[in-house]
Amino acid sequence: MAMQSTFGAATAARTTLVFGATGRQGGAVARAAIRNGGSVRALIRDPGSAAAKALAADGVELIPGDFSDPASIRAAMKDIGGVFSIQPNSGSAGSGVTDADEVRYGKLTADLAVEAGVGHFVYSSASIISKGPTGIPNLDCKIEIEDHVRGLAIPWTIVRPATFMELLAAPDFWPEPDLLYFFAGPEHPIEFIAADDIGRIAAAILDRGDRFAGQTINIAGEVLDGEHIRAALGKALGRPIGYARFPDAALEQQPMLKRTVKLFEAERGAGNADLTALEQEFGHSTRLEDWLSGVGGALLRSATGA
Repeated sequence: MAMQSTFGAATAARTTLVFGATGRQGGAVARAAIRNGGSVRALIRDPGSAAAKALAADGVELIPGDFSDPASIRAAMKDIGGVFSIQPNSGSAGSGVTDADEVRYGKLTADLAVEAGVGHFVYSSASIISKGPTGIPNLDCKIEIEDHVRGLAIPWTIVRPATFMELLAAPDFWPEPDLLYFFAGPEHPIEFIAADDIGRIAAAILDRGDRFAGQTINIAGEVLDGEHIRAALGKALGRPIGYARFPDAALEQQPMLKRTVKLFEAERGAGNADLTALEQEFGHSTRLEDWLSGVGGALLRSATGA
């Protein structure tokens, strides 16, 4: 990733269409684009939901529709300058989509952006695929979408976020209030990024599409091992905690989790992003301690029942 100069004042003066705006990534992009002085439109399945109403209160224009309705996507893309594209993750519980659905939606969104003459298309993928296929279908399907995006006849950028800091506060990862299970043992490094930093970086890329067109950018804010994580979370909670890889018994019952753990133990979750170049280009990224002193601390306390 060839980068130089520090990202300066925001220059957004156009409308950005954000997919997944009621979710973690899309919501962060929408908020960052508004802070940058731009306007935001969002395709929303349920405009009456609390999350949708919160977006509307922030000034986001809501367009009813979903990925299964191309006409609604076309309507949402009318007079749009930039698109942030993210699809429901087929690997997420409750997403309601298959791997084939995710690929179809990703390609459709990209093709409709070309049809609409969108000025810049940003697709959000996953950092862990950076070293090639993983053998996990719900990750490798993103490779197929990436390949499609690279063939678009409009400017495009692919961002690949690292592991979310928010996963450290996922309730399912805390079998006990004082014990965190994660994807690798304490000795393995993992790149992390806070969701708000994904939004900030994606909005900056959309603001300055000419600078980042044609690039695939792995984004992360910090590399952490389990010992650092354990100490930081324990400090935030005010008590000692344990940190361990998901136990073998759980892995035997969940084949996809077992394969994911193998990826992290092979350190596929580290060494993907150029942290120095990212900081020079986009400014300071959130460190774990910073995140825990803000929104992350509240999430952590909720997850652990503190």
